[in-house]
Amino acid sequence: MEIRNLLPSDWAAVKSIYEKGITTGNATFHTSAPSWKDWDTSHLQSCRIVVEDNGILVGWAALTPVSSRCVYAGVAEVSVYVEPERSGKGIGLALLNELITLSEADGIWTLQAGVFPENIGSLRIHEKAGFRTLGIREKIGKQNGVWRDTVLLERRSNKII
Repeated sequence: MEIRNLLPSDWAAVKSIYEKGITTGNATFHTSAPSWKDWDTSHLQSCRIVVEDNGILVGWAALTPVSSRCVYAGVAEVSVYVEPERSGKGIGLALLNELITLSEADGIWTLQAGVFPENIGSLRIHEKAGFRTLGIREKIGKQNGVWRDTVLLERRSNKII
């Protein structure tokens, strides 16, 4: 497997993996994938990667700034998505660890993630990557008319002080 920077030409595969995550009901509150333009403008250019296995894109990860305010310039939210049939093979953790390395090289001192409590695999990889649980955001949003909780996770860099 090879981890490399995400290219615009990867969008169709990235979008497909994202849509499969949406279908699970436990990956995101979003109900559809954005356009490439919207996705591209909302994610940090320096922190977006994919993983390929024998030339097939099987996962991706990226960071989104949490705020446009300058005091939060070093805080970003994590997204990690893996082809469902490749789940449980260490791909998500490999992506997350590489994303951490890239984020620190980019001066980001805090990574955060909001994960549905039912998404045990995602919670596990975040824990293995050094994230800690800050708490549960109860009934933070509705999905298909049902209130959902998220687990708020955070990883503080020990390299960016």
